[in-house]
Amino acid sequence: MWSSQNKRTTKIKMKAYPKTYTDTCNECPSIPSGCTLHVKTFDQFTCDELYELLRIRSEVFIVEQNCVYQDLDNHDQTAIHLWLTHGDKVVALCRVCPAGTKMRSVSIGRVITTERGKGYGLSIVKSAIAIARERLEEVGHIDIEAQLTKKAFYEKLGFVATSEPFMMEGLYHLDMKLTF
Repeated sequence: MWSSQNKRTTKIKMKAYPKTYTDTCNECPSIPSGCTLHVKTFDQFTCDELYELLRIRSEVFIVEQNCVYQDLDNHDQTAIHLWLTHGDKVVALCRVCPAGTKMRSVSIGRVITTERGKGYGLSIVKSAIAIARERLEEVGHIDIEAQLTKKAFYEKLGFVATSEPFMMEGLYHLDMKLTF
């Protein structure tokens, strides 16, 4: 049973959801060859899709990073979820949270690549930026809480640091912002 704090409302334009893109897409021009980009809101997930994405998040954020903190934070229900598949395998994922849910402004988070060094990370974040700008209202900038070790990655995408490093969930992070 959902408590009232878990039932959040947001201004997600629901047109064209769920959506998948293969190879090329006007909204998301950076999809690698042979990959499919999936875009869904929480209530559109199949049980298998939800299980697979949460399994990967747990594997990376809890097991791989040895970070014993709760990944499920009640923001998934209001987020737009994106994931890339190559064949049947999920190779990258992230979520876009509307303003006023996770942060005061639109934010991108839970970014994961299961195969590093192939451009999947850049592709999923570029796609998330494009989807946020297309589907959410009043997007003048996007905020993230980036792991400090990923600062250079996000700088390549135009994000700039807006805070000093701080400890969050056992890892150093910093606030970053992408302004349009």
